Amino acid sequence: MQTVLITGAASGIGRDTARLFAAAGWQCVLVDHNERALQQLGEDLPAPASAAHVLRTIDLTDAQQIAGLGDGTPALDAILNNAGMSDASNTPLAEQGPAQMGRLLALNLAAPAAVIEACAHLLKPGARVVNVASGAGLLAIPWRGAYSASKAGLIAQTLALAKAHPEWCVTVLAPGFVRTELVDGLIQAGRLNPEGAVGKIPLGRMAAPEEMARALYFLASPGAAPLSGQMLAVNGGSSIYGGSQRFAPATLAPLSLDMPLQLEVCGEGGAPWQAAAQAPTAQTHYAARLDLSPLSCGPTGVLQAVHAAAARFAACHPQQASLTLLLPTPEVGHWRDAGDGAAARMLVSTLACEWGHRALRINALEVPRDLEPRSLHPLLRFVCGPAAQYLTGQTLIGRGAARKDTR
Repeated sequence: MQTVLITGAASGIGRDTARLFAAAGWQCVLVDHNERALQQLGEDLPAPASAAHVLRTIDLTDAQQIAGLGDGTPALDAILNNAGMSDASNTPLAEQGPAQMGRLLALNLAAPAAVIEACAHLLKPGARVVNVASGAGLLAIPWRGAYSASKAGLIAQTLALAKAHPEWCVTVLAPGFVRTELVDGLIQAGRLNPEGAVGKIPLGRMAAPEEMARALYFLASPGAAPLSGQMLAVNGGSSIYGGSQRFAPATLAPLSLDMPLQLEVCGEGGAPWQAAAQAPTAQTHYAARLDLSPLSCGPTGVLQAVHAAAARFAACHPQQASLTLLLPTPEVGHWRDAGDGAAARMLVSTLACEWGHRALRINALEVPRDLEPRSLHPLLRFVCGPAAQYLTGQTLIGRGAARKDTR
């Protein structure tokens, strides 16, 4: 049985995440300051086979309370630092006092590090640590106090943790707009215009909390190892959009996150990657394509290969499908060749913006040419599949095992 510690577990993303892990048979250590909501959640969750869930009522803005978190906590396969807060006061930053900023920074920036330090001795070899940041850490949002600053700090802190502890798989999840109680509160208070928010999202909708729970579930699995030291921006493409044109609200509802995946592998040398495909068990399925053609290009052919692959895909899939491209890891060569890879990555983002209204997704994965395909199969099933329907326009780095020399 695997065990996960989840902070901010009693509401929003944390609650949906706890339900997902418990349904999968994990023992959950659930941390929240809301004792009543935490107890209710604990009563609602299915009990694991050989041990009970652990409920910890803790104020994560209090460093002394966090320091005792390791006492009575079982060995952990994963820590998910999900707890966070926003600033709904609308008070300009220059008019805020240390106390107002201090509580937000304590929860959003100081608490994740304190939780990890308090539980580091409980982490099993190869454990996964996931910090939940925000798209607000990538682009500044005014009139929300130090929220953007706290999330930018958490992103940087997480990437530094990954370098300091290579024995763990450390990642940061950056959600976009998720229709949680926190976001609903901002809407009701007039602090957030939902039409305006959606207008900046290529996929044309906010995410459901369950979609972030699916991302956290994957990042807490061994299959996330190739992403260690990286950020996964599951935000409907909002972080890669730089235009002024507004997007229309989505007209296509998300497909079931549990829908069977039908993954088509295209390109030379596709056989070792074919095992990543899952044959659909029902007539309806989520259509996806993994295109390897950019791997066969020279140092200046990647951009054209990405464009050709996208054109082929769009001609076959009018809506609600995904394209994932494998790009070669950039190699050190002549300086003039550096532009091709960067242009290809930006083309992926631009295509995501143009395709969003059709719920067509496109992402890329940079991989070394000697990579062992099997080491990326779980990652590809997630990125290509229906559980990642809010992930688009991203280029990730696939760090996996190298192929063994069979000579």
